[in-house]
Amino acid sequence: MGQEWEATTNWPTEKQMSKVSYKIYFNNRLKQVSLYGHMTYPLYIQVTHKRIHIFFKSYYFDLFSKSRHFLPDRRADLPAATEETVKETNEMGIEKFGPSIEEITSKEIEVIDFIIDRHPDDFSLDLFKREYAFYSKDLCDITEDSYINYLYNFFQSRGMPALAITVREGTRNTIAYEVIHDMKKALSQSFYDQLVESSLYLSPPYLPLYGFVQDTKQWPMLCLTVMEWQNIKTQTAFKEYMKIHYPEIDTTVVTDQLAQWLDTLRP
Repeated sequence: MGQEWEATTNWPTEKQMSKVSYKIYFNNRLKQVSLYGHMTYPLYIQVTHKRIHIFFKSYYFDLFSKSRHFLPDRRADLPAATEETVKETNEMGIEKFGPSIEEITSKEIEVIDFIIDRHPDDFSLDLFKREYAFYSKDLCDITEDSYINYLYNFFQSRGMPALAITVREGTRNTIAYEVIHDMKKALSQSFYDQLVESSLYLSPPYLPLYGFVQDTKQWPMLCLTVMEWQNIKTQTAFKEYMKIHYPEIDTTVVTDQLAQWLDTLRP
């Protein structure tokens, strides 16, 4: 039986910006759900413009509610978690951690303010909904499915159908990057290098994106939003990461491929 969630900040969170206001709140009209073993109402957002309201579920609440984002303690390898980070010990006695409501809310505030600031003169609720659906997305999350499909086809083409199925099914509850991280210990170096290098041309650049996030973000908030990617400083830092960790790969090819892929998602 999960514990009931108690937020440590004042709820709901409300903010007024010019002619637009928004509120981030627990939707107590719905059933409670489990967030890392803690029971809480789903996190929702209300945006108001010209006395018209829209309501929608928090993207980041859904994103970080996924069981595969509730990770074993990796603080020995990654920047330390914040004090708000949620901790749970599972039935095997393994401590696992996930983002708190406060951390999730901070991501929402960041992207909502960004969109409102982009449109001081032409803001509309329809425009907001389209841009929220685009800029809030986590690049690691939205490129992962294509990368998993690549892994499945890679192992199938090498005559390893059982492994292909195991990887495809196993990554439903485990982050694909972590699977490849462990495979490096099991595969020969040449086979592993082939697996990684081929992926950079046959799938979105999921591996370097997630590795870049691990290098630059505070765990467990391991995501890279489309909004963040639009910042030239982020792209410059990513190119430097590629030079260090993928020196044989043409970084421009990777970034151009990602730009083309994002264009297909743009509303």
